[in-house]
Amino acid sequence: MQQRRQKRPQTSQQQMITKAVSHIRLGEANRGKLGALDELAQVYLALCQHYVTYFCTEALPDKFHPPVFKTLLSERWQRVAIQQAAGIAQSWRTNRERAYQVYSDDLLEYHDRQLKGTPDEPEPTWQEWTIPVLRQPCIQANVNVVALEASHDSTFEYWLRISILERHHPIRLPVKLSDYHREALASKTINSSVRLNKRNHVWWLTLTYDEVVSVQTDPDTPVVGIDVGIANFLTTSTGKHYGTFHGKLRGRQKRDREKRRRKANVPLTSRIFQSKLPGACRNSPQPAARAGNA
Repeated sequence: MQQRRQKRPQTSQQQMITKAVSHIRLGEANRGKLGALDELAQVYLALCQHYVTYFCTEALPDKFHPPVFKTLLSERWQRVAIQQAAGIAQSWRTNRERAYQVYSDDLLEYHDRQLKGTPDEPEPTWQEWTIPVLRQPCIQANVNVVALEASHDSTFEYWLRISILERHHPIRLPVKLSDYHREALASKTINSSVRLNKRNHVWWLTLTYDEVVSVQTDPDTPVVGIDVGIANFLTTSTGKHYGTFHGKLRGRQKRDREKRRRKANVPLTSRIFQSKLPGACRNSPQPAARAGNA
């Protein structure tokens, strides 16, 4: 009796994605307003750099960390700078730890080969990572300090209200959209967070919006099996091969396979202590005092 192929049930999931609409030029404002934005950006960039260095060398990244450095910025602007710096530092720490893990594995393999009398490669060396340096003004702001307001009686679509160094005197920059931007933002609900970048002496605005998309798998979609191999990185059940191991990658894959085979009885003399974040990075600015409202 011939068996009938059983169809898979149709599955559909809703997924929220965030889309960005960038390259909105802020060039219609007068020089006085843009000058105030430049002054704000200089102070903000310096403070953000202090916190990036602080979170990379002295404290764990924390978006809710209390203010540490003195600044002319308000408490709300300080919170924005702390959140942006914490994100940068967290990414740097994660990538550094991964790189150090690769170095530790290579060093472990080197010592193991040295014990066997087959050191075929030079001893791996570790080069300490440099702290990220913020060179271009980039402000990831929320509605507490930068707000997008609809314009009803002008030729501009929006006004961008920005709190500056002078208290209680925000500036409003006109936001004029191109045809592309209007089409991209039509019938969309714009998020409250914005990004401001300055490149080639010009300020640019990036807006975002959320969109719900359906991730759906058709019931008749064929199933393909995948095998991770040695000669080829991926081999499908249909007979197609993807990727090959060459040079250093092939050698590392071979060493990794051998390491896993003997992982249970690695000699004690070849064990390597795990990494700790360097305590020698003392070039970061020391906290002067807890900052309050300036």
